[in-house]
Amino acid sequence: MENQALTKQLLENYYKGFAEKANWEDTIADDFQYVGGDMTNTQPVVGKQAYVEIIKRFSQRFQAMRVKQMIIDGDKASVIGNYDFQFPNGQRINGNVSENWTVKNGKLQSLTLYFDTLTFMTNLK
Repeated sequence: MENQALTKQLLENYYKGFAEKANWEDTIADDFQYVGGDMTNTQPVVGKQAYVEIIKRFSQRFQAMRVKQMIIDGDKASVIGNYDFQFPNGQRINGNVSENWTVKNGKLQSLTLYFDTLTFMTNLK
């Protein structure tokens, strides 16, 4: 139960800051592993700073985000995030992203995302 409470607290802190686009970085492990954005490449991007840079770019595309659902099982969690995207081509889209997390040593250790990458990338052009 202790792992579950820690996982929940980390995710609540992360998503609060993430939605505000500030103060979420402290929840991330230094050797964080991220898979997402290109589901044809499942090799993780490793490192907190690499993930921070990815999120700097991604944050330019969403206007708002909300957690629709959070399921926690010890040091693992699955979150459905709902995003209001605005793209450079003027297109606005609301979409869900499946976000699967692991926690280790008191930090968020890894994240794997699943979402409609084709629509996302098409609208970046």
